[in-house]
Amino acid sequence: MAQPTIKAEQLSEKQSEYMQLIAEIMEIRKRGEKPMAFVRTYGCQQNVADSEKIKGMLGAAGFDFTESPDDADFILFNTCAVREHAEDRVFGNVGALKNLKRRHPQILIALCGCMMEQEHVANRIYNSFPFVGLVFGTHSLHHFPELLYRSLVDGKRVFERGNDDKKIYEGFPVRRDGSFKGWLPIMYGCNNFCTYCIVPYVRGRERSREKDVILSEARQMIESGFKDITLLGQNVNSYGKTLETPVSFAQLIREIDAIDGDYWLRFMTSHPKDCSQELIDAIADSRHISKHLHLPFQSGSDRILKAMNRHYDRKKYLDTIAYAKERIDGVSLTSDIIVGFPGETYEDFKQTLSLIREVEFTSLFTFIFSPRKGTPAAAYDDPVSAGEKGKWFQELLDVQEEIAAKRCAAMVGQTERVLIEGVKEKTGELNARTSGNIIVELEGDAGLVGTFQNAEITKARNWILKGKLI
Repeated sequence: MAQPTIKAEQLSEKQSEYMQLIAEIMEIRKRGEKPMAFVRTYGCQQNVADSEKIKGMLGAAGFDFTESPDDADFILFNTCAVREHAEDRVFGNVGALKNLKRRHPQILIALCGCMMEQEHVANRIYNSFPFVGLVFGTHSLHHFPELLYRSLVDGKRVFERGNDDKKIYEGFPVRRDGSFKGWLPIMYGCNNFCTYCIVPYVRGRERSREKDVILSEARQMIESGFKDITLLGQNVNSYGKTLETPVSFAQLIREIDAIDGDYWLRFMTSHPKDCSQELIDAIADSRHISKHLHLPFQSGSDRILKAMNRHYDRKKYLDTIAYAKERIDGVSLTSDIIVGFPGETYEDFKQTLSLIREVEFTSLFTFIFSPRKGTPAAAYDDPVSAGEKGKWFQELLDVQEEIAAKRCAAMVGQTERVLIEGVKEKTGELNARTSGNIIVELEGDAGLVGTFQNAEITKARNWILKGKLI
């Protein structure tokens, strides 16, 4: 079935006017020399990118930023609904602000993001956290300034969620967290409806940004000195289907790769059902695209994959991996796994272990199943105990640790091009990363942060390499 065409709209002039009005109000309400904002982000990189837009709008409204909520006039938590632990952290940290609000009643506390698109969460916030003055969901980001203005002027609590108009909005001011590593969203939402996943319910259906807008933003980032750019989407492999003139994801990354500059291009997240040979060929033929493929398989059992509504089977996944290994020299493979999906048996789990051994992933992101209210899997019968799932989880970690140690040991003596990302506080060593997304620790000057360097790998641990600059 054809995808509906999504028309992009610019952030309205009205929102810019609200930013100016907020600046005037905050000149009166501020506690210090400048109005200060504290923004904390939970969850995925898409949430980080959303927070960069929010901070861009706050900056345009006259705010500066602080790392301490105690110093803030405006406190915002951008929330994640993917796992229970993330939700629990939000509720705990919001509750801790009660005394701060009592001491400084003029502080405005706000919550946004995926959690807020869930009715039961919004109701809990409304009833149990009366000191939270502003709540809005993922679909209200484009008129955040108006919501903030209403909160400040009316003095009443503002709650807005569930108003998905199925549009793409452009023209946000963006305040990026980094100067050499950055996120570039290319699409929003998801059409896959995996039975365990809340994302389609809180972020809506797929909609892609126009290719020319993405290319323009990529050029700006490269010209500004960004060395590591990650394209974002819930399923980047299905990019372009909602555009008036459809464009494949492989076409998009080939055109970005053609932009001159010294940078790496990454992307996440890929869905195996849409990972085409065309995409793998684009990576293999590129100048700038990282030789790293993150391809979540979730389970090695066809029975469990069907229950998850993943739309591929074990053979399809392994065929894709085989082609990637054949075409991409030295490809680094990573994945996501859910342990203990409802109805999973130990025999199903052993099929996951055998797939891990066959592929030999560089690293894995592993999770014990977390039921999400509103998803089909939350209602599935789940007879395996938490203790038993924990044993399976440890068994998986032991297998992957052995594989990772072997892979890292094979890299000793090689020379790798690395991006210096930071300095370790305790040791003063430099933290670096390879194109394949493997961490390398080495001695060197802090002035090298943000630059590409060549490093000889001298030692391997289970997950991390040691090296020396050449």
